[in-house]
Amino acid sequence: MKALRLLEWKSEPELVEVPKPTPGPGQVVVRIGGAGACHSDLHLMHDFGGGLPWGPPFTLGHENAGWVDSVGTGVTTVAEGDAVAVYGAWGCGRCSRCLAGVETYCENPAAAPVPGGGGGLGLDGGMAEYLLVPAERLLVPLPANLDPAVAAPLTDAGLTPYHAVRRSWAKMTPEATVVVIGVGGLGHMAVQIVKATTAARVVAVDPRPEARELATAHGADHVLDSTGETVAAVKDLTGGRGAEVTLDFVGSEATIDLARAAARPLGDATIVGIAGGSVPLSFFSQPYEVSIQTTYWGTRPELVELFDLAARGVVTAETTTYSLDDAVRAYEDLAAGAIKGRAVIVP
Repeated sequence: MKALRLLEWKSEPELVEVPKPTPGPGQVVVRIGGAGACHSDLHLMHDFGGGLPWGPPFTLGHENAGWVDSVGTGVTTVAEGDAVAVYGAWGCGRCSRCLAGVETYCENPAAAPVPGGGGGLGLDGGMAEYLLVPAERLLVPLPANLDPAVAAPLTDAGLTPYHAVRRSWAKMTPEATVVVIGVGGLGHMAVQIVKATTAARVVAVDPRPEARELATAHGADHVLDSTGETVAAVKDLTGGRGAEVTLDFVGSEATIDLARAAARPLGDATIVGIAGGSVPLSFFSQPYEVSIQTTYWGTRPELVELFDLAARGVVTAETTTYSLDDAVRAYEDLAAGAIKGRAVIVP
């Protein structure tokens, strides 16, 4: 079968022929119906040179959905032909975090299939015709009306902002303002999730006119350019108070500064993006009692909730589809900023 593989750090991926996987006991092979291309994959290709507990070669693609192709002995919860999505974080499955569906924060990584990784992150992912999933617990049944190509990007581009938003639900009251910084593959989902699950007002910030248009199309109440006047504009929109929650889907020094400065006292400033920014932290570096936090991905129960929203048409990922033969070009377009929403490879 064909697979798009990263053969070594700091290299471009290559489309090669590899054997179709066969499931062992407790394992499942999924025929891929959609695999999302993520900005973090670009970091794997261009930035990392080691330092992780895993490395190439492996097949890319950690946002995956499709149909069960075959199952190993002992598998009881899925059967051939079932439409499923793959929960992307693969932990040990036995620690308290994993048992709660929070495999992103597995506390026994040495017992995981690969420490701190998963399919497309050290092990073979879904940029292929078939994907071997090491345990049936990592599969989430899809609602009947949710196609795998639509569901695939939700497993990260949807789940990551869903987790970040859900974490601050208590502060997203009808009088609250939420600032979404960066309206790309994750940010445009965050706008929808806030609007679908809370009564808070949403202000979207992005330097790109097309991104601001996307935010407006998905329900943002206000859109702002990213300039030196953005914090003042947020304060004007909030009567001088600032935003109860700021969500930074970029993670550069400038956007982290913006997220902190635009927050209201007692608010949350959540850093989701991994652009590598850092800022000094001191008693006076942000308004009083602003909680500065990071999040990573989301939980399996949250993915089930998100699929319910998607099946009802409440949230949807903007996607551009590519064939597996064009997967390299998908990443080139992603790196060039030429993709609206999320790129999805459909074998």
